[in-house]
Amino acid sequence: MIEKSIETLPVNRRKFLLTQLQTALALALGPSVIWSARKVMAAGLPDIAVAEGGPAAATRAAVNLLGGMGAFVRPGQKVVIKPNMSFDSRGESASNTHPEVVRELVAMCQEAGAGRVRVLDHTLRSKEQCIEGVKTACSVFDGDIVQGLDRERFFRPTPIPQGETFKQTDVMGDVLDSDVLIAAPVAKSHGSTGVSLSMKGMMGLIYDRGIMHYRYDLSPAIVDLATVLKPQLVVVDASRVLTTNGPAGPGKVIEPGQVIASRDMVAADAQVVASFPWYGRRMQPRQVKHIRLAHERRLGRMDIENLIIRRVKA
Repeated sequence: MIEKSIETLPVNRRKFLLTQLQTALALALGPSVIWSARKVMAAGLPDIAVAEGGPAAATRAAVNLLGGMGAFVRPGQKVVIKPNMSFDSRGESASNTHPEVVRELVAMCQEAGAGRVRVLDHTLRSKEQCIEGVKTACSVFDGDIVQGLDRERFFRPTPIPQGETFKQTDVMGDVLDSDVLIAAPVAKSHGSTGVSLSMKGMMGLIYDRGIMHYRYDLSPAIVDLATVLKPQLVVVDASRVLTTNGPAGPGKVIEPGQVIASRDMVAADAQVVASFPWYGRRMQPRQVKHIRLAHERRLGRMDIENLIIRRVKA
């Protein structure tokens, strides 16, 4: 993995490395992606940021490595933050995103001048109990920021033009109306897909997630959904990781004390998979079907060994 900052390299070597990376990106992802990638590399920003420390401090540090929240949120914009809030379990179970991670993201969005910030999920259990921890943490802000939406009236029919099998669903209206979507999943295992991270977490923004399980092949359906629900920023809470018996637990929990962030949801998920043991063994990103399919469909990159990763201790 490339963990040395480009700016620290000699000028000639830096130009060579940038050219090589741009060429590789163009071949892998096509011209529509290369322009954005060039802007990021010209700014000397990493593809993936890994911060170690307390949940709030590591969240801020990871986003700052990517250029700060101002690189994603402009004044007046409407922001939706999507954490895991599906279960009514305690924080140490690692089935939900740490409340301090979410609170710090809200604070950073407001500091960047966001006109509106909402923290949303379609919970799997009692919404009042599921959102309680995050709602309490975010009570320092004005307004009813944290909500669990489970009524059909909060969702709108949405086509999935690039879906190979999953062609239509109902997406939260607040998400469709937002300017910026931030994925803030917790790192955890999942009995059906191996892991539940940012891509799998997008299922919490639709009305009928069950249909993805019983009518479709789940992993390709997750990738289809990712063609319309594309967060501009992914911040994965790996302060503690549920490595077995996910998504609800209880299972084996480790505490790496990390937050992993990226503009690329596939890269973020791939980095998390490669960083920790799952089910008592190490896994490669390609072993997770929906990550591999998303890479193959050019929705992002799982080849993290070719990406720039920067680490910091918060």
